[in-house]
Amino acid sequence: MTADDHDPAIVGTPPPPPASAPPAALRAPLALRWPDERATAAFAARLAAQPALRDAFLTLDGPLGAGKTTLVRHLLRALGVQGRIKSPTYAVVEPHESPDAPGGPLAIWHFDFYRFDDPREWEDAGFRDLFAAPGLKIAEWPDKAAAVLPPADLAIRIAPEAADAESGNGADAGASCDPDDAGPAPARRVLLAAGTPRGRVLADALRAFADAPLPETAPEPAPETDPRGPAA
Repeated sequence: MTADDHDPAIVGTPPPPPASAPPAALRAPLALRWPDERATAAFAARLAAQPALRDAFLTLDGPLGAGKTTLVRHLLRALGVQGRIKSPTYAVVEPHESPDAPGGPLAIWHFDFYRFDDPREWEDAGFRDLFAAPGLKIAEWPDKAAAVLPPADLAIRIAPEAADAESGNGADAGASCDPDDAGPAPARRVLLAAGTPRGRVLADALRAFADAPLPETAPEPAPETDPRGPAA
């Protein structure tokens, strides 16, 4: 009696199927370049038009003055938020409502964890409940609250181009105390990394942005002042 007679699976087992493409979350991040403020606004408008943005969690990383808050303001304007859009640096979170967002009314929470240093605040301030509720969540400085934040659907890292950063055209230049409002907007390098299936949908939709022409004009958010103290 042969081995085949005892256990047919031992001999003649079919080879494993060929490896499939790696999940999108494991692919290299999508690299973009925003040459000016118009490109930032155009990116925000395209992101705002994606149905998958509803209930998404976005994180924004980058040095002071990189343009994180500027991107948020363009995105909220593209979603139909009216009125003043201020930085939540001291309040940690600013709520917004967009009655005219694509797909219907949308609740939005804009977090800035720049000064977040006590994990107990996560529970005491009700942030856990906010993240469990429907709506779009956007967090600047997520590394400050990494121990309590859920995984981001889409992580966006923004950095001024080296030449602009070295010449002072952007980061912490100008008279404003809000480094994201300071000076003329520099060209920016951007990396998009999807961390969830929802994020992969968003990243794939934005992948075409790298080669798409920019619109002739794009609105710029009105200048706003929200003084921020010196970095710790």
